[in-house]
Amino acid sequence: MKYSRILLKLSGESLSGKGSYGISEEVLEEYAGQVIDVINEGCEVGIVIGGGNIFRGLRGTESGFDRVKGDQMGMLATVINGLALESVITRLGGKAKLFTSTAMAPFGELYNRDRVVEALAGKTACILTGGTGNPFFTTDTAAALRAVETGADILLKGTRVDGVYTADPEKYLNAVKFEKISFSEAIHRKLKIMDPTAFTMCHENKIPVIVFNMNIPGNLKKIVNGTVTGTLISD
Repeated sequence: MKYSRILLKLSGESLSGKGSYGISEEVLEEYAGQVIDVINEGCEVGIVIGGGNIFRGLRGTESGFDRVKGDQMGMLATVINGLALESVITRLGGKAKLFTSTAMAPFGELYNRDRVVEALAGKTACILTGGTGNPFFTTDTAAALRAVETGADILLKGTRVDGVYTADPEKYLNAVKFEKISFSEAIHRKLKIMDPTAFTMCHENKIPVIVFNMNIPGNLKKIVNGTVTGTLISD
């Protein structure tokens, strides 16, 4: 096994499956199964999940919501997704624990780095919800922050595309995939895979990032065991 502790970032949109909104039970079970598989292999897994399948703060401002309130609604959406993932992991026989960035008992435990690390060592999938707990920060930044705090070996961004491209491959058929790219080049090219704050945090703390297709069964295990199935972003 190449990575003993990972931070897995899941997009909220990917949870909707073929739909535009909501949670696909089929996708949720597939993701939960992959997480359980790598934990059984001995890998410790922290998970940050987005909320775009339910509500996005920036999109909310376009509808007239105050940005702070919109971002708070987005944070709550990540908690809903986290509760769903925790429930399915548990139902499938794994161990999972939900942490929230702001006090939200009894839905989850308030985030504490030491408590998370302790749970990770106990083969528990730690689902870290609520973003950073502050508006104006994305869940990508939350994922980078949690990866640094918990001492993750790598940040894995699971999406519904198989890596980083020169343009959105779902819109542009001539988009070219990068097998490997540096943080600085990704920022220079303004590739909208992760925001600049998240890139900078990973770069400064020497945490590599792999963007991969989480919807392909077994991809997470391949990466944990050293096979890059997406795009590696590093120094």
